[in-house]
Amino acid sequence: MGLAAARSLARRGWAVTIYEQFELGHRLGSSHGRSRIFRLAYPDATWVRMATESLRGWRELEQECGTDLLELNGLVEVVRDAGRSSRDGLRDAGADFELLDAPEAQRRWPIHVPDGWTVLFQPEAGIVRADLAQEAFLDSARKHGAELHEHTRIESVDDVDADVTIVTAGAWVRRLVPTVSVRPTRETVAYFRRDGAPIPSIGQLDPETRGHAQFSLHDARYGLKAGVHHAGREIDPDEPGAPDAELVARIAEWVARIHTDVDPEPVEAETCLYTNTNDESFVFERNGPVVVGSPCSGHGFKFAPLVGEKLADLAEAKV
Repeated sequence: MGLAAARSLARRGWAVTIYEQFELGHRLGSSHGRSRIFRLAYPDATWVRMATESLRGWRELEQECGTDLLELNGLVEVVRDAGRSSRDGLRDAGADFELLDAPEAQRRWPIHVPDGWTVLFQPEAGIVRADLAQEAFLDSARKHGAELHEHTRIESVDDVDADVTIVTAGAWVRRLVPTVSVRPTRETVAYFRRDGAPIPSIGQLDPETRGHAQFSLHDARYGLKAGVHHAGREIDPDEPGAPDAELVARIAEWVARIHTDVDPEPVEAETCLYTNTNDESFVFERNGPVVVGSPCSGHGFKFAPLVGEKLADLAEAKV
């Protein structure tokens, strides 16, 4: 999010300096790895429209950098009933989707769907190549004059010599802006061997919350990446952590149940930090010369181009 904001401001002609406490692509936060899910599918049309706007932003960035950042093979939502899917949000926003019963979905893709459940398929979805996206945002920002300082930890926003400071510190945001109400957790994802062409990303929705309970997506190295959404423990981001073995087993059990062409034995596991708000909304706020951007709760990456513009707007606003 910081790189996206830096790109937006640099393209508008501002002098921009980026501070990173580790190094670009580090594996201690929320943005590392080869892929993140991209989807338009949300139960609320507001989020669908935001994702649609972000899609245009990704395409613009792809054109600028000459690199394919999106791989859109669709998204499959597995739901107990259609009324708990993203059907209404997609319909209200004018986005395409299909509803299929379990036998029809199983004929189309190598997946198992519980009897009586429904599948929603949305074609404008798949993955964002997270590692390539970070490089593209940085390359664009630098092309427009931005500077990057790695291995530079900021202990206080008062230490930054700038007209406006944008804080996109993820799980560390409360260290710099204690008033931000977020809760960092360490989540676990696992990788599995799957051969053949990519299949759609999959989200099995919780029947009560309508949020993603389990998910899987294409991985360029092994074939499949999977996880359990919002299953990690609250943590101190400065303390080291390892993948949760119980969650790896839980993920593998789900993969074995839903994927019919995947080796259910995990080949790798890693952690990813979530920075959570109570309602999974995003934090965009300005207090004097400090702007806080925290697109939160494990579903923010897809919105990065839009977030960059929103944070740039806040930085430019007269206060």
